[in-house]
Amino acid sequence: MIMKPHTNSKIISETDNGWLTIWFNSPENRNALSEGLIYDLKNLLSKTKTNRAIRGITLRGKEGFYCSGGDLKSFKNHQNNLDSKKFFIEANKEIGCLFDLLLSMPQVIISYVEGAAIAGGLGLMCCSDLIVVKQDAKFSLTETMIGIAPAQIAPIVVARVGLPIARRLMLTGARFKGLDTPKYNLSDFVVKNATDFEVLENKLKKDILMCAPIANGVTKEILLKTPYMSREEQKNFAAEKFSDCVMSDEGKEGISSFFDKRKPSWVSI
Repeated sequence: MIMKPHTNSKIISETDNGWLTIWFNSPENRNALSEGLIYDLKNLLSKTKTNRAIRGITLRGKEGFYCSGGDLKSFKNHQNNLDSKKFFIEANKEIGCLFDLLLSMPQVIISYVEGAAIAGGLGLMCCSDLIVVKQDAKFSLTETMIGIAPAQIAPIVVARVGLPIARRLMLTGARFKGLDTPKYNLSDFVVKNATDFEVLENKLKKDILMCAPIANGVTKEILLKTPYMSREEQKNFAAEKFSDCVMSDEGKEGISSFFDKRKPSWVSI
């Protein structure tokens, strides 16, 4: 069942058979991470997080542009205000909170990058589980070239590409295209155009929807949290999550379907 798109000033969302597509809809500033876009995106994600009917999310940018990063016009307008430092601390933390929310989502998140992903937009992209890029899309980490540190995105990019590559990209103000992203581990798939992406997206959706939704969410949690634990903590955390899955209704259904030689209840295709 296809629902009518929900539209507001900064994002457009569409739901189709358990899949949510979120379009960044601020073409006047190339979908920059403005206060409005961050607010609207956080609001929608917060509502979606506990919605078990939504199994996956695709992030895209309207007008053929993914995200241009921080809202530089807003930065300029606030640089000389008396409360500038407080404003910039809070604004930067809001971006960090958005990244945390994306990373904590139990649904599988796909980003499709066309046009460009610049600075904070590249960090936003790295919060996704799967990244698909158009081969001629442009990427850059040029904050230091305009006197800004890539503050909130640094740990996100490091988690995706590793410290040595992150250092090289950030400390040289790197610019590169979609075809170069695999060598930096910044994409999972490279496509020629939007049509090719839609074919790939349908294949990925089919595969993801074969997986149990709660088990996928738990797997994401294990993958993202255990690298920062001691080995003993890893074992204990993983064992707890494993036992929760096996004993859940979903786990019982999955194992029963295996022995009954049938598809589990969450598979509708």
